[in-house]
Amino acid sequence: MPVIDFQGAWTALVTPFDAEGNLDFEGLEKNIEFQISQGITGLLPVGTTGESPTLPEAEHTEVVKRTKLYAGDRCGVLAGAGSNSTQEALHHCKKALVSGIDTVLLVDCYYNGPSSIELRDNYYREILDAYKDIKVVIYVIPGRTGTVISPEDIAVLSTRYDRVVAIKEATGNIPRMEQERALMPEMSIMSGDDDKTLEMMTSPKIRSSGVISVISNIAPGAVSEMVSAILSGDQKKGERLARTLKPLFSIVTVKAKSTRRLGTREIEVEDRFRNPSAIKTAMQALGLPSGPPRLPLGRMTAPGVEIVRSALRRVFEESPGTFAPLEEFYEIDFESRLENDSIWEQLAFRGSIT
Repeated sequence: MPVIDFQGAWTALVTPFDAEGNLDFEGLEKNIEFQISQGITGLLPVGTTGESPTLPEAEHTEVVKRTKLYAGDRCGVLAGAGSNSTQEALHHCKKALVSGIDTVLLVDCYYNGPSSIELRDNYYREILDAYKDIKVVIYVIPGRTGTVISPEDIAVLSTRYDRVVAIKEATGNIPRMEQERALMPEMSIMSGDDDKTLEMMTSPKIRSSGVISVISNIAPGAVSEMVSAILSGDQKKGERLARTLKPLFSIVTVKAKSTRRLGTREIEVEDRFRNPSAIKTAMQALGLPSGPPRLPLGRMTAPGVEIVRSALRRVFEESPGTFAPLEEFYEIDFESRLENDSIWEQLAFRGSIT
């Protein structure tokens, strides 16, 4: 199998909405310009971070089309095209090719739970056979999908199709990643979890090629610099940047305890706010194009919002320069927005706890 040149720092873009919940294309274009100005390797529209499950087909197609239009050839574009329906995924792939994008991200089929061999032959192979010009990044994230293609079946696919160019690894399973590397010495393995990127890239048994990042929505320069440093052999610099960004990496998913009233009692419940709730909360607070996530995702509880705010504060206190590009490009006062209690209070869930 030939060496695949799929590496670097890619941003899993949020899909910005306006106050009425409609697609905000002006905001999307501005966010893309910011990403490119910070040297991002590539962009992924309509992934999990881009809320693909809540985008009807027409919106999904339009976001992909406009991302390519706005980015042009200034960076890579990887179109989210996965589905739990092979037919729907084929449709998304066709639309991506029409938009000028020849590389797609295909997530393992969620909810209906096909086996590894069914994923291999009835999903990935169907798509690779249908579109001879398309390249595929396989996205394994069993915590979201409830199913997973095995490393062995990815290896079978990669020997049959040199157009399987990368694996986006979001299993958190280090032994599995080591197995993938052993089976596929030249395959590009991309981190799908910001907080695992350093370990995956520096492990000689994994040798990840980079990250498809959530946090690079707000810190693309720092994430790109971290990845570039590691790829160039400067592990110490990469480790230093990873330490700086660690508080942000920890809020892709947020666990926060709050209370519910049950009759005359109050009981404590831990809510798990999953991506893109936290990154959109941060972007809204900072005044970036984002809008809230679409239902059923909604506002985080006040404790959850405070976890996001505290993470931003810790990074700002240790390394204020991390957010300097954000301030300059979007013309915001980062510290002022960070310390404005009313901004953060407005973003918190304010409904009944009963």
